[in-house]
Amino acid sequence: MTTRDSRPLAVFDLDGTLADAGHRQHLLRRAPRDWDAFFAAAPDDPPLDEGVRLCREAAGECEIVYLTGRPERCRRDTVAWLAARELPEGRIFMRRDDDRRPARRTKLEILRRLGAGREIRMLVDDDELVCLDAERAGFRVVRAVWGVESTGAAMRDAQEREGRT
Repeated sequence: MTTRDSRPLAVFDLDGTLADAGHRQHLLRRAPRDWDAFFAAAPDDPPLDEGVRLCREAAGECEIVYLTGRPERCRRDTVAWLAARELPEGRIFMRRDDDRRPARRTKLEILRRLGAGREIRMLVDDDELVCLDAERAGFRVVRAVWGVESTGAAMRDAQEREGRT
């Protein structure tokens, strides 16, 4: 019999992996970018079926962990979004509100901390730079190619240059 503490971890990104953020991409193409409106619109994200299916499937063998570049101020909306889609319960790691480092750095830092005491069965993410850095660090990565259209160039640029999501 396995316990919650001994199961491997399956780590899932949100935007572009479980949540379709495509409807709010236009807010990042403006100058200046409207971050408040971008995150305020997140509760309206439709789910990405492939990511949701994979997350539910992984929950049979793994403890689910959510790892997002969303700022901490979005926690309440994020918890509600996950619950409304009946996604598995799991710890949610979010960016500090004042943390502007690239997502590939913040996520890898958390992955290493999680992996120090537990097996990480997989990281599921749509950000290619996050995926590459995680693979280089020895983590098994599943690329969320089903969400590529929902995370446009503006979001990818924001993840790398502005450390906002």
